[in-house]
Amino acid sequence: MALSDKAVDYLEQQIPELAAIATRQAYWQSLASGDSVLVAENGQILEVKPDGTRTYIKTVDKPKVVTQKHFRIPKA
Repeated sequence: MALSDKAVDYLEQQIPELAAIATRQAYWQSLASGDSVLVAENGQILEVKPDGTRTYIKTVDKPKVVTQKHFRIPKA
């Protein structure tokens, strides 16, 4: 069953939100299993431990903002 262009566009718009949800879930699952995680906040890499303590690791460049570009591949 082929999806219409409108249906594909709608599904593609859901990807960022689904990715954010999956990332948050993985973060909390890692902490719940007793592992620490690394996060980037305000230009710093921090280690977050299951007990909530944060340890500075290093400073990094802040991310660059990239504008989203859209293009379509023509059907053959």
